[in-house]
Amino acid sequence: VQLQASGGGSVQAGGSLRLSCAASGRTLSLYGLGWFRQAPGKEREFVAAITWSRSRITYAESVKGRFTISGDNAKATMYLQMESLKPEDTAVYHCAATALAVLSTQQSDYPYWGQGTLVTVSS
Repeated sequence: VQLQASGGGSVQAGGSLRLSCAASGRTLSLYGLGWFRQAPGKEREFVAAITWSRSRITYAESVKGRFTISGDNAKATMYLQMESLKPEDTAVYHCAATALAVLSTQQSDYPYWGQGTLVTVSS
C-alpha cells in the first residue's frame, strides 16, 4: 500500500485547509486510515481516524469540532478538512493506513505511512 499526502500550506489563524491522502496498491486489505501530526520539537500525535467503510470515526480532543475526516472509496482518497486553524496546529501532517480491524489512535498500529505535508498557521 502506498499513500500520498497533499494539501498543506500556510494560512493565518482562523483559516482553513483541506488535506488529501491518496491510497494505491492493495487498498482492499485496508480497515482504517488515520492522520497524525508532528509539531517542531514534539512527538508525533494522533489527529483523526476513519474506517475504510466510513462507518466509524474518532478525533483527538484538540481538534474535535474543528477538523473533519472523510473518505471517498471510489477515489481511494481520505481527506482532512481543517477549520478554525490555530498556530498550535502547525505541524507536518502524515496519513497512515492499517489492515488491523480496530479504529486505532496508536501509531504502532499503522504499518503504512505516506510522506508528510506541512501545515503552517500564523497568528
